[in-house]
Amino acid sequence: MTENEAVFEFSVGNDVTDERYALAMERVSGISDEHMENKAFDDYFHAVKDFILMIDETYKWSENGGKDKDSLEELQARNKKLYSDILPENYGNSYGNPAYACEKLGETFGKILSSLYFELRSMIPNAFEFQKYEIVIRTELFLEVYGAFMQAAAENRLPEYEDVRQIMYWFYSDYAEEERMLRFAQIVNPEKDYFRDIIMNSDLTDIRYLYKFGEYVTDSEIKTAQHLIEMSEEEIDKIATTFTEGYRIGFAATGKDISIKSTASVIYILGFERIIKKAVSNLEKIGLKSGIYRAIMSTFYMGGSAIRNACHGAIPNKQFDYDHKDDDGLFLDAALVNRRLEAVRAAGEKYKKEAKLYGGPAVLEGFGGELFSPEPKKDAIHLSAEQSKLLRGYKIQASLIQNEYIIGKERSFTIISFPVPEIGDEYEAIFDETVNINTLDNELYRNIQKKIIDALDEAKYVTVKGMGDNRTDMKVMLHEIKDKEKETNFENCVADVNIPVGEVFTSPVLAGTSGILHVSGVYLRGLYFKDLEIKFKDGCIEDYKCANFITEEDNKNYIKQNIMYNNDTLPIGEFAIGTNTTAYKFARKFDIADKLDILIAEKTGPHFAVGDTCYSYDEDNDTFNFDGKRHIAKENEISSKRKTDPDKAYFSCHTDITLPYDELGEIRAVREDGTGVTIIENGRFVLPGTEELNKPLDE
Repeated sequence: MTENEAVFEFSVGNDVTDERYALAMERVSGISDEHMENKAFDDYFHAVKDFILMIDETYKWSENGGKDKDSLEELQARNKKLYSDILPENYGNSYGNPAYACEKLGETFGKILSSLYFELRSMIPNAFEFQKYEIVIRTELFLEVYGAFMQAAAENRLPEYEDVRQIMYWFYSDYAEEERMLRFAQIVNPEKDYFRDIIMNSDLTDIRYLYKFGEYVTDSEIKTAQHLIEMSEEEIDKIATTFTEGYRIGFAATGKDISIKSTASVIYILGFERIIKKAVSNLEKIGLKSGIYRAIMSTFYMGGSAIRNACHGAIPNKQFDYDHKDDDGLFLDAALVNRRLEAVRAAGEKYKKEAKLYGGPAVLEGFGGELFSPEPKKDAIHLSAEQSKLLRGYKIQASLIQNEYIIGKERSFTIISFPVPEIGDEYEAIFDETVNINTLDNELYRNIQKKIIDALDEAKYVTVKGMGDNRTDMKVMLHEIKDKEKETNFENCVADVNIPVGEVFTSPVLAGTSGILHVSGVYLRGLYFKDLEIKFKDGCIEDYKCANFITEEDNKNYIKQNIMYNNDTLPIGEFAIGTNTTAYKFARKFDIADKLDILIAEKTGPHFAVGDTCYSYDEDNDTFNFDGKRHIAKENEISSKRKTDPDKAYFSCHTDITLPYDELGEIRAVREDGTGVTIIENGRFVLPGTEELNKPLDE
């Protein structure tokens, strides 16, 4: 048996797993005839029992070919039933809602039993993928917790809270390695791939295929797929080739050898399967087999984030995801962190050969969905200060370990994005113009951007100021260039790893980089920030605020959790000037500036990224602009500690914040003697040789 076959059998099942599964489901079924005198807890366990039995029925339905045999109406009914409990219209009475769980079960047990239900809901895709083992271990967890309550009920009491917490603690500890092994195999060893098999072997003109994945499906995914069905093969090929060529060019542009790689990940959102099918074929032609793995909404994988970083369908309820992003707070301690780090190491060792051959992800994102500003809930679980510190340390250590196996300086990536139907009534027109933006002339932008870089390379620092109500006033220090004929501070970025074309960027010197960054509104990683203001001193965040919520405390917590990832401060990892005025004009034409994906938004003005630099784990790999100049600004005072104190060099986050042209008063490159040259003034490019960029603004 090969390693891959062993992992596949572990995931699907064997005789022992089959027996455990049968026993677990028999025991769950038996709960129907059992009741506790405490009606609140009796209602909870019976509701969750019904959900598990629905998972069992779905597994059997999948085994019997229901995904292929059922009508569209039957598939839609099943899909709605699986996700109905947590949809916004039902969430007020769902045990997935920690506020409701605490109201019904009390604060002591409400939070932990809501967390248990969150974990159990991760079994929906397991039933579609025949991942019997994943269902078994979670069902056994439920039965162990239920047993503790039944034993206590026999004595006319509730169990000790710590006893229940320990049951769940050891579940996350005992299965840490197996879960990490399975996930790592999905990324680097894509021999058997559920998503890819559906995409490559289904009739993509029959919308029923969308319901085979086990993801939540709405009109948005259906309309996206239908729009692609109406497109010609030539149009699909143009989009997919732009996507995969960006991936290939990303290796070439950074001097990396793609020929030594044999696998890549393709990450996307449901509805785009026609493009993905062509992309998979394109990657195969250059020797790369694609793995397509789904986002898993489980406490094993949340880590303080509600963002889905892998393939997924519609998100049933973003508030549900947000409410459970910190469920680790029930269990996280130093021992569990060490256990998880051991699991990362074990997975790397088991698949080190496959990891060496992995090239990195090609990502297709969607934008235009409904803006989401979460409701902070006191009943949701929150990390303590000590746990936040532990989680930060874990992420840094895990990334360092993983980089030993998936070596950063040898891998690459690409990202492209397209609108989804929720963007509005002009969806089709917006989609078509996005295709145009994603396929703009690289050479035109490369030559204009060289003029901007030449001006910036004369400067000691750059000033960025807002206009009107925008309070931005930043001074950005640049690295010293010792040989202007051969070195540069800025990368000339066209459509390769970040599509579309249109930015020049650098990693600034932190010392002396100070000021205020302010934007009236910005959409970052699925969350909306209103009137966001960040104050920097010596390149690091000193203070911050926004206007999403009534209280200053809620606003600060929102920024700390979702921009700073619970760090006390973060450095500026990137300063860039976006040059894609076509994208800017497009956003204003359709009034969708607040809905743009960051990939496009970052090209529509200057932006600052907080966290790691663009070159994290890749600082020692020489890269060059098309004119042959080597990039010298690949690290800052913090990332330079990677060789002596790696724990303090990286943060495992990088968040771009863009100041749009209509809020931009000036960008000026200032020389050592105080003289300088203005690049942008009052939202327009004024540097000689950049006039072409103003044409879209004048249309």
